[in-house]
This record gives sequence, C-alpha cells and structure tokens, in this order.
Amino acid sequence: MSQKKAKKPAKSRLWGNLGPYYLKWSFYFVVIGLAAGAGALIFDFLCHAGVRFFLDGMAGWRPPVPAGEVSGFVPSTRAFNRWILLVLPAMGGLISGFLVFKFAPESEGHGTDAAIAAYHYKGGSIRARVPVIKTLASAITLTTGGSGGREGPIALIGAGIGSFLGTRLKLTERERRIMLAAGIAAGVGSIFRAPLAGALFAAEVLYRDPEIESDVVIPAGLASVVAYCLFCLVTGNWGSLFAAPHFTFSNPLELGPYLALALVVVGGGFLYVRCFYGVIGIFAKLKVSNYLKPAIGGLLTGIIGFFLPEALSFGYGFVQQALFNEATILFLLLLAGGKILTTSFSIGSGGSGGVFGPSIVIGGALGGAVGLAFAGLMPSVVTQPGAFVVVGMAGFFTGVSNAPISTIIFVSEMTGSYHLLLPSLLVCSVSYLFSRRWTIFAKQPKNRMASPAHAGDFFVDILQAARVRDIMDRVKKYPLISEQMPFGDFKNLFVKTSQHYFPVVDEKGRFSGIFSSTDIRRVLFEKDMESLVLVRDIATRDIIFVTPHDDLATVMQKFTVKNLDMLPVVRADDFGVLIGMLSRREVIAHYNSLVAGFSREKGADSGNP
Repeated sequence: MSQKKAKKPAKSRLWGNLGPYYLKWSFYFVVIGLAAGAGALIFDFLCHAGVRFFLDGMAGWRPPVPAGEVSGFVPSTRAFNRWILLVLPAMGGLISGFLVFKFAPESEGHGTDAAIAAYHYKGGSIRARVPVIKTLASAITLTTGGSGGREGPIALIGAGIGSFLGTRLKLTERERRIMLAAGIAAGVGSIFRAPLAGALFAAEVLYRDPEIESDVVIPAGLASVVAYCLFCLVTGNWGSLFAAPHFTFSNPLELGPYLALALVVVGGGFLYVRCFYGVIGIFAKLKVSNYLKPAIGGLLTGIIGFFLPEALSFGYGFVQQALFNEATILFLLLLAGGKILTTSFSIGSGGSGGVFGPSIVIGGALGGAVGLAFAGLMPSVVTQPGAFVVVGMAGFFTGVSNAPISTIIFVSEMTGSYHLLLPSLLVCSVSYLFSRRWTIFAKQPKNRMASPAHAGDFFVDILQAARVRDIMDRVKKYPLISEQMPFGDFKNLFVKTSQHYFPVVDEKGRFSGIFSSTDIRRVLFEKDMESLVLVRDIATRDIIFVTPHDDLATVMQKFTVKNLDMLPVVRADDFGVLIGMLSRREVIAHYNSLVAGFSREKGADSGNP
C-alpha cells in the first residue's frame, strides 16, 4: 500500500490570496492603526491633563519629563505640599476602583496581561466598554501619583479596538486574535514612538518561551506604523522619547561590567515580580470591598511618596537625568527600590496601569547605579556610565517579561541608542536565561502548545513524526477466522469473546478480509441462515489497513474514513500477512504520551510568578 501524503495546511485566510482580498485586510489593519493611534492620543492627553490638574495643581509636584515629551500645559506656581501628595494616590485609587469594579472588572491591574488572556483564552474577545474604562481608570491612577506605565492601558485599549472591529466584521476566532494583537502593537508602538518594537512586542509577549506569533508580525507592523504616524503628526514629536548622548561600544573589557549588570537586573527583576505578586496575593485575601482596595494601595503608595516623591507616577524624567549622569548612585538605588514598592501597591491592589514603564525606570536606575560604580572603579574601561542606563532598561524588562528581542528594539528606539545592541544582547540573553522561572505577565502560556489558541495545531505534526513500528507493543494479536467457517460455528465463538473486529484468512492462512460485530447483525438472529452463510459472505474484501512504515497521521486519517475503531496492521512487503490490530484509542494514548514527554523536555512549568 502506498502511503498517503498528509494534507498541506491550508493557507491563512489573511495572507493566502493577493488582490482585492489582500487589500481588504490591509484596509482593516490601517483602520485599527488609525483607531488605536487616536486612542493613544486621547490617553496621552488625559495623562498630561491629569498631571497638570492633580500632581501639579493640587500637590505642587512637577516631576521632570523625558526630553522627547511635551505636555502642552503651562505648569502652575503652587508650592510643593507633601501632605496632599500623601493622600492624592488614595483618592485616585478610590475613583479608579469604583470605575473598574463597577463597570469592567477585567480592566483592573496591568492591561497587557488582560490582552494576553483575551488572545489565548477568550477567542480574541474583549468587551467594548473595557477600553473606555481602562483609559479613564488608568489616567486617574497614574496622574494622582499611582506608579505605573502607559503600555498596559494602551495595549488593552488597542486590543479592545482590534477585538471590537473583528467582532463587528464577524471574523473567525483566529482572525479576531490577529486583529487584537495588531491593536496592541498599534497602541504601544505609537505612544512610545517605537513602531518596530511595538509590532515585535505584540508577537513576542504572548508566550514565556522565546516564540514569535508569526501570523501577527505583518498585521501588527502595518497597524503600528499607521498609529505611530498619526500620533506623531498630531503631537509634532517625531523623535525618540528619551534624548541620549552618542553612546558607543568599542572596548571588549567593558563586557565584564555589563555581565555584572546582568546579574544585578536579574536580582532586581526577581524582587519586582515577587513583590508585585506578593502584594496581589495579600490584597486578594483582604476582607474589604474590591472598590476600596485600590484606595488602600494608593494610601500605601502615598506614604512612600511622602518620603520619596520620585517613586510616584511615571518617573521617566529621572531616567532622562540618569542618561546624562545627573543622578547619584544612592538616589538611583532608592528610586529603583521605591518604584518596586509603589508599583506593587498601585497596581497589585487593583489599580490600573502598566508594568513596562516602571520596569524601564527600575532597570534604568539599576543600570545607572552600576555604570556609575564601575566608572569610579574602572574609569579607563567604563567611560560612558549613561550607556548602562540604556542596557539596564533592556535587561531588566527582558528578565520580567520573557520578551528579549522586542525589548532590545524597544529601548533602542526609545533612546535612539542603536550602537549598544551588542552589550544589550549580552545582558538580555543572560537576564532571560536566569529569569525563566518568573514573569510579570501571569497570563503568558509557556509556548504555543500550551495555548488554547493553538489547540490541535500540533496534533498532525507530532503524529507525522511517529510510525506504526514505534508502537508495535500496542498492536494486539487477534484470533484469525477462517473464511470457510460456517456462521453458526462463528456464532458460538462470538458469544464467548468481547472483541468487535474479526480478521479473516483464506485456506492458505493469508489475510483476506475483515468484519465487525456491526456487520453480522443482519444475520445474527436468522436461525435458518446459520448453516448457509459462511464467514467469507459477511467479510469485506475492501480492507483499509496500515503497515509498520506508515506514520500515525496517516493512520488517524484512515480511522476517520469510515469512522473505524481498529485497523489491521500488515507487513509492508506482503499485505497478506497480518501482524495484528491497532486501535484508535492506542494511537491517541501514544500521542498523549508524546505530548507529555515533549512538555517535560521543554519544562512542564517554569514556576509561578
């Protein structure tokens, strides 16, 4: 028997055809880019307006901003008041908590995780109200002093836009997931002015293992470019978010200090993740209303802010200072530690914000401290301590997000420091390898195999790699029935056996046919026919069989041709020699054992966050 070829997987509906269909999908992603870009503009405006009204207008706190960011609001002249700053985050937490838990509980916390969960576990579906509530709640949390970033809210905003469009167009779950991911890329790429990184981030952050969702890259890239252009066209800010000196890497000896930085950011990332989820666990057990939990977290944040106001809100301006060596080692270490605590309290209590922004601040602060320390110890080797700020940002977020590729590009685009790719690659690689057991994104499945979004994708691939000869121990020997046996004699045998399939042989003992218990129903109760009917009269000669050389994907195809439960296994060089019978159940059991073994090899679990 010639082995059947496995069917090639169908081309993606998105990119399988060119012409009008391709143009239609391109139009969809342009629309997502425009909508997500508009959402980023609204969220950005609300953030600047909120900072001016709350932090500046009420508490007189005017933190520095990165060089590439212009708010458009004239600062107030109010004197700084620590006591107002103490209670302001609690007030913001109270308002945002009411909005979130009243109208859209799934928008609590850092939005990227919610978008990841929607991609894998909800068919790419996000309620239409979620982006609206996330926008308002996050803007209030962040501008009243809550520590967080913009990537989480804008990721969920963009994802919600993509999901909404996919739902309205009545697309399949797979297509809606791609629309959702394109929205993530558009939102993140525009607000951070990093379109390439936004596209890669949306494709990479979906898994803990270093995997890229390939179907997402092109749609995400198109949507991200459109959103970025719209955002920059309206704001007029086309440059990178941070200004940085012309950093270069030209001394291999500098890799030693960079390696030390990698270990520092790994330790910092571990503390960040453990503290973050430790706070989440504490608040989950707290016997108070969910509406009040963000306010309690805000109060704890305000207490820290009373003594260290630099740890509140965004904190990007302090990274900007560190890039130009305008901060001390002590201040940078305090900033990193304070930011870990305030972010954990602000978001872990149920507040709304992102974790990428704080990671940039924490990683940049740790990098700046390490750079300044080595500049003092090895001035001839470390001549640009500000470069460690850039590499620290990349290494830290890699360690907590499991997204090394997009993070390297992210930081390079945000700072314009493309000459630090080599040390960034070293630090991110080491950070990733040492940080596999934890992640800030708890909803990340380990890999594609662990994702419900890809349920069944690997079934054929795994079975094609296995052969019948690999499971010969599962092939059962069955008694052979002579085709000359009268049906009456077979009937006496049938009542004593529990088997349902009966292989038939001719007078030479060669396999010639097969029948099942279903096939004999028409004559089983006809007593007058018992002596007239022979086994060969009820056996089928049109046999569906397999050989030891057949792959299990082909076997499964043959099982489904006539919905069979068992197939005869014959010798590959002589179809008349029956080896035994193989059941569908045994093939599925072998598949399950292969999947379990594959999962153990890759690590069944990388550990809880």
